Amino acid sequence: MKFLLRDLQFLEGPNQPLRRTSVLLAGQQLLAFDQQAEQLAALDAEVVVLQAQSQWLIAPVLVDPHSILEDPELGPAETLKSLGIECAAAGYGSVALLPQARCWRDQPEQLQLQWPQPLQLHCWGALSLAGDGKAFAPHRELLQAGAIGLAESESIPPMPLLERAVVLGEVLEAPLLLAPRDQALTQGGFVRDGVAALRLGWPGDPPASETLPLAILLALIAATGSALPFRLMNLSTAAALDQLQNCQQPPQASVSWWHLLTHNAELNPQAEGWRVQPSLGGELDRCRLRQALRSGLLQAVAVHHCPLDLEEQLLPLDQRRPGVAGYQAVLPSLWHALVEGDGWSAAELWQALSWGPASFLGVRPESLVPGSSRWLLFDPQHPFSYQAGSLAANRPLRQEQLKGQVLATGLQAPQAWRWDQGAKVSQTC
Repeated sequence: MKFLLRDLQFLEGPNQPLRRTSVLLAGQQLLAFDQQAEQLAALDAEVVVLQAQSQWLIAPVLVDPHSILEDPELGPAETLKSLGIECAAAGYGSVALLPQARCWRDQPEQLQLQWPQPLQLHCWGALSLAGDGKAFAPHRELLQAGAIGLAESESIPPMPLLERAVVLGEVLEAPLLLAPRDQALTQGGFVRDGVAALRLGWPGDPPASETLPLAILLALIAATGSALPFRLMNLSTAAALDQLQNCQQPPQASVSWWHLLTHNAELNPQAEGWRVQPSLGGELDRCRLRQALRSGLLQAVAVHHCPLDLEEQLLPLDQRRPGVAGYQAVLPSLWHALVEGDGWSAAELWQALSWGPASFLGVRPESLVPGSSRWLLFDPQHPFSYQAGSLAANRPLRQEQLKGQVLATGLQAPQAWRWDQGAKVSQTC
């Protein structure tokens, strides 16, 4: 089936203006756009012409710079197959997996994970064996096997290992992804210190658990003259952003989508999403994170998908592993918060969700080109509903009445598309 979509918003790629145009789809492929789409449709009697809703937006797929998949084959919370279905439904065309897994990805053969085209799967190789910070994994072999860079667990590694990693990293010229977090400094807390933690009676996590390790990393970066391509994972506090702002050549840094969306004085005490890593901060933290992302001090929004199965999800809050899961609610919720709420443009949001994460990974930014299947069609006014996808039990916002839906994407078979029933359809041009 071929569709000609007329008069919809079109975001071609980075540094391109948002415009209205026509788009010709042939199955999962974006066959043509602009005047060429109209010309090709006029010559083909099989084309179905569809008058788009005024708010429809077609744009490049989204990119997730780091997430977790523990067991690709038999995982009770997520498998490689279910994750691919989830990402395709959400419009995420590229995902980079951290080495964190039941069998830590510290050997080349453990990186041989693939998705069917046009989905793309990247893997971060392990910095240390088993992620224990004691001995190096075989870095060169991991990079030769396709690792997009090297990463450690969600805490800063021991200083001796880190110093040796800098020396080795200068030779390998591979991105090094580190979390500025010290587990020993969290004092067992899982909500940032403040009124919300006191009100709920939950142990507080001081900002120093992030700012002190970040100071170490920034000092190390300054000492090496930024020769090593550092990446900082999931900054979460206003104090950390102050440190980054004062750095002469700040490294690229990511932020979790969940920390942009809510804060610990806004979230319902019974809602999913309190137990995350790094800890959920206050309103000032959220405000500053949004500002830093818009200004470019932060470059990438990460989904940081951390799936839990139902059995683990039923554990008391202080006994379960931290994290939220799911991709499908990311674009609708951030569109509502940043575009409708804070006045961002569509291009600014795509910089945060697609082009910035691509730069973070060192890959080519996504753009719409004839013949590509890496596109998504988004309706910000359509009522949101989950499609079948992730197996995770810790997906937040499932009880919320969200607006915004990915109606179609070249990542899915056309049978999974959901056209708005209010569109006008005709059979001829």
